[in-house]
Amino acid sequence: MWQTDGFVTGSVDLNKALTRLSSHINNVPDKLREFSKDDLLNRPGPGKWSRQEILGHLIDSAVNNLKRFTEIQFLPQPYIVQSYQQEQLVFVNNYQRLPLEHMLNLWQALNRQILYVSQQIPQERLQFPVNPQYDNNEMKNLEWIIVDYVAHMEHHFRQIWRES
Repeated sequence: MWQTDGFVTGSVDLNKALTRLSSHINNVPDKLREFSKDDLLNRPGPGKWSRQEILGHLIDSAVNNLKRFTEIQFLPQPYIVQSYQQEQLVFVNNYQRLPLEHMLNLWQALNRQILYVSQQIPQERLQFPVNPQYDNNEMKNLEWIIVDYVAHMEHHFRQIWRES
């Protein structure tokens, strides 16, 4: 179900994805607290995000995806995913200077809401068509978009857990 570059391939399993999301909500903060401040703020190279900035990107992703997961249920179909300016959001939010605890609380709260909303979606709405605006113009559905969100998150966790 998961691919190493963070996109879902093959069949999707929403229950498995939501179980993984719940586990991440509970476990990721403690794992991030194990890093020194220097390790959190170190940028591995020019144009690369620090671990803390990657967490900030995941906050931006949660904000945007929570909006998508709710809107897909009531806006005209197929829902067309609007991209967001990832680099600019990380820069403007200045995640590099925010206290880690502030970021962790925000990330957890957003993902708890995503988990709650996702668990409430009726089966027929999970099949609502979604155009993710990928180059191949392949249509997806709400269920796939939610599972892909978790895969995207896990892709970035692999970047965070990289060796110092």
